[in-house]
Amino acid sequence: MDYRSYEKRLDYVLELITKNRFRSIDVVAQNFSCSTRTIKRMINHLRDRGHNIVYDKRLKKYLVKEKE
Repeated sequence: MDYRSYEKRLDYVLELITKNRFRSIDVVAQNFSCSTRTIKRMINHLRDRGHNIVYDKRLKKYLVKEKE
């Protein structure tokens, strides 16, 4: 995967999370034809960029928390 396609996928993952449309890591991994570990790395990469992404165990989904 080249840099441009990786950046587009990162933007798409962030968009899914912010719009509460990120269902599960498995579904996104199937859409991208990659492993679930790759999606987890992408989420960690977004966190490193400063996005406050958390996993809510009760809702069983990833969310972007607003800074207080």
